[in-house]
Amino acid sequence: MGQDSIRVHTAEGKTIKCSTVILVPEIALSEAGHIKLLSCNSSPQAKHEFHALAQMAFIQFQDEELEINMATESIKLEWNGGDIEVSSGMVICRDLSGGLEVFCHSGQLQRKLLEAAHRFCTRWIRLDI
Repeated sequence: MGQDSIRVHTAEGKTIKCSTVILVPEIALSEAGHIKLLSCNSSPQAKHEFHALAQMAFIQFQDEELEINMATESIKLEWNGGDIEVSSGMVICRDLSGGLEVFCHSGQLQRKLLEAAHRFCTRWIRLDI
């Protein structure tokens, strides 16, 4: 059974409840295996949610429609698999109402992090089909 939500907290005081989260630490630019995928959905279709989320974020960024929340300190996530702290990189989230939220640490290569997430999720889908 899945959980109700994944909570994302920033040092700037923003907290959101999410259904799907893609964690893209800075090291993922050279080693994609460090990308983490979290979802409240435990069904086999969850992989398609990750792909859609990564693709939507990347396309909105290319179209200059993506609003990225800048973080100056670690981003903390609470979920039933344990708490996670992201000290550098990006967190891409789908909130409970279906909206897209993206958090990125200052000074990070936003385009590269979004590309890494999109490439990772696309390859995962292609390998499973």
